[in-house]
Amino acid sequence: MEIGFFTEFEWRPGASEGQAFDDSLAQVTAAEELGYDAVWLAELHFQKERSVLSSPLVVGAAIAARTKRVRIGLAVQILPLSHPLRLAEDVATLDHLSKGRLDFGVGRSGLPSQYAGFNIPLEESQARFNETLEVILKAWREDRFTHQGKYFQFHDVCAVPKPYQKPHPPLRVAAVTEETYPAVGRMGLPVFLAVRTSSISELKRYVGGYHAGWREAGHPGRGEVGVIVPVYVADTERKAREDTEASAMHFYRSVGDALLAGPRRAVGERLRRMSFDEVVREYTIYGTPESVTDRLLDLREAIGATKLCVWMNVGSRVPHDRILASMRRFAEGVLPRLA
Repeated sequence: MEIGFFTEFEWRPGASEGQAFDDSLAQVTAAEELGYDAVWLAELHFQKERSVLSSPLVVGAAIAARTKRVRIGLAVQILPLSHPLRLAEDVATLDHLSKGRLDFGVGRSGLPSQYAGFNIPLEESQARFNETLEVILKAWREDRFTHQGKYFQFHDVCAVPKPYQKPHPPLRVAAVTEETYPAVGRMGLPVFLAVRTSSISELKRYVGGYHAGWREAGHPGRGEVGVIVPVYVADTERKAREDTEASAMHFYRSVGDALLAGPRRAVGERLRRMSFDEVVREYTIYGTPESVTDRLLDLREAIGATKLCVWMNVGSRVPHDRILASMRRFAEGVLPRLA
């Protein structure tokens, strides 16, 4: 199983934006040195004192220049907020700069504030996602193409460069709500899951819908499953809880508040009411190397994961030195049993 390090380029309160970039670049460099297979980047907008990662492709280029081995993944690029031709060019450019180390994860985002900030109606999210992905694939696969859609129209254009990987970087689609799992399966594409607004138990139930959609559409074999999981490794269970509680609770309260403004209000209310015991039990895998390993092996078996991305700083409030220590404990005590 491929093991990756997921980061939002977290911005801790009291730190400068420059420090947020420096700390996270140091972490992704450490990920390669410690033996992780990949680094995965979020895309977040208007998230003061949470993240500075609004331009993952630009950051991906910086990572490509600093590393030689790790794959660079997008988890995920928010397609409805993007211009498809510009995005096709930029992704292909990063694929060349990294010499084919790029994985292209795509999704829609569940945060209403990101759509409001770009003045794009949230109800157009799915239609814009579908059309943007269609244009991107045309731009990569065809020398020249014409497109007449609802949101975009292009006549006899040739996108340059074409990707380094042929026909394009590996593509992976995020599933967030239960009904999106079968839809991704029917597309015949690998799926990306995240323990974020859905619990571990919910992912275990939902993933069956993805495989059912895959089979119903007649795709051969079995679809690939990648998962992002909050993970933190300490010397003791108590220390793992002490290091992460304030940060994790801030995250679930703030995300819960953000979801109240959109169609997932019920999820937001649930997240806002959760205790830390519920977070530890259903939304995170925090503990010693032994307990973390056991729970991750169980999760891998339950959902059939082929890619695992560990997210060490849920809530952005765990100090940089503690993140590096957790990364090191994971690499030494957990990774060998998962690889």
